[in-house]
Amino acid sequence: MKLSSFIPASELHYFTLLLVTGLYTPGRGEITSLDTGNIDDILNNAGVALVNFYADWCRFSQMLHPIFEEASNIVREEYPDPTQVVFARVDCDQHSDIAQRYRISKYPTLKLFRNGMMMKREYRGQRSVTAIADFIRQQKVDPIKEMENLEETSTLDRSKRTIIGYFEQKDTDNYRTYEKVANILRDDCVFLAAFGAISRPERFSGDNIIYKPIGENAPDMVYMGSLINFDLSYAWAQDKCVPLVREITFENGEELTEEGIPFLILFHQKDDTESLEKFQHEVARQLIGEKGSINFLHADCDKFRHPLLHIQKTPSDCPIIAIDSFRHMYVFPEFSDLAVPGKLRQFVLDLHSGKLHREFHHGPDPTDSTPGQEIGEVASNPPESSFQKLAPSDTRYTILRDRDEL
Repeated sequence: MKLSSFIPASELHYFTLLLVTGLYTPGRGEITSLDTGNIDDILNNAGVALVNFYADWCRFSQMLHPIFEEASNIVREEYPDPTQVVFARVDCDQHSDIAQRYRISKYPTLKLFRNGMMMKREYRGQRSVTAIADFIRQQKVDPIKEMENLEETSTLDRSKRTIIGYFEQKDTDNYRTYEKVANILRDDCVFLAAFGAISRPERFSGDNIIYKPIGENAPDMVYMGSLINFDLSYAWAQDKCVPLVREITFENGEELTEEGIPFLILFHQKDDTESLEKFQHEVARQLIGEKGSINFLHADCDKFRHPLLHIQKTPSDCPIIAIDSFRHMYVFPEFSDLAVPGKLRQFVLDLHSGKLHREFHHGPDPTDSTPGQEIGEVASNPPESSFQKLAPSDTRYTILRDRDEL
């Protein structure tokens, strides 16, 4: 692999000079080394922390070290308060317990923390000084837009999930909790806030938080819990901001693939909201208990033509439901079968039991056949996984272990 494909030309000379002359050592720069004795204290007291989980023998980790340190130096000049931004590192060979705690499966892994809480989305952008510094600057931007008048609620983009907080004052525990929640869910919801006289009409019983779902006619939902209880506030907001059925894109495909659990995907035309709503309804009705064992996703047919070709389909065949187990793809018989009680759930259970895989190689299970019907082996060439190709690449990471596959 060429260095120029990993590092921008403007920084290539700097890196090469350090590498060739041997001037680089892992201790340079203002990077905090984390261990079991200090990790909780340092991360809990940092508004934003970017942590590099690395191994010295990994060539990608070696290439990242000087870039990470230079980015740290630049950011430190802009945010000198050490409690605002922390750049830290974990030597995963020396501290394998920490690596296991954060489920590190590749080197280097750059994870983002806020007040000690690990964010679900890690840094996957370009490994350059400029890109990493810009990423931290974006994390420091206030995610909450202050409203100047309540009329702004009538012009909201109802294609986005929105949470609005109405507060008497900004300098309160209520707002600080809201601010903490907004920082964590900044990529999942739009957050607004109104204060004082502007918010008074919405504060008839005190400070108040509401959620506005997607859709022009969707009714508002009011948060009924304690406004200063972070755990309750975060759980409520996360339930509203992070949908049960998420959209997969080329931007989040690596992240979703790395979660390591199979995909149940609805392929649909972008403007076919009716099929998406039916799918969402049946997933919530039949499969809520399977959350955590399979990812519920939907994908734009036109953008994901290649996976459709793998199952001998085209966008004109959409809507289509399929499972990608990261080994094979399995197609749900007919979209209209979605309405058959328990049919979608059985499709997922057949994946977990191995039945889908067996039937690809040997034909229908004997238990599903008509009595007296002769069962013979059926030659099969099951479609290979398509979304596995979105997983972290060994041209960018040192992959530690293979994923268990169905």
